[in-house]
Amino acid sequence: MASVFLLCGFALAAAQTPGNAGLTGSSVFQKNCAKCHGKTAEGRHFGGPSLVSGKVAAMSAGDVRAIIADGKGHMPKFADKLTSSQIDELVQQIEALNKK
Repeated sequence: MASVFLLCGFALAAAQTPGNAGLTGSSVFQKNCAKCHGKTAEGRHFGGPSLVSGKVAAMSAGDVRAIIADGKGHMPKFADKLTSSQIDELVQQIEALNKK
């Protein structure tokens, strides 16, 4: 589904993703991660680091999954709070966010 925007007399079509797809639109992210990593996943001062960075982009999906599930440093573990499929979804969304 696409929306059409009028800008200076030109019609521009913008692709829309279904619902609130993506990491920052994820209810799992907003409920469990945004408090520390920020609503836009760009990190928070005295909170969690940005999830949109070269460091995160260089990590393997397995490493990202392990950090979410088992925690690391100040990051708490979420294996007992999220299902395996929710963790996998977050990993895929973090990877997609870093490919932009």
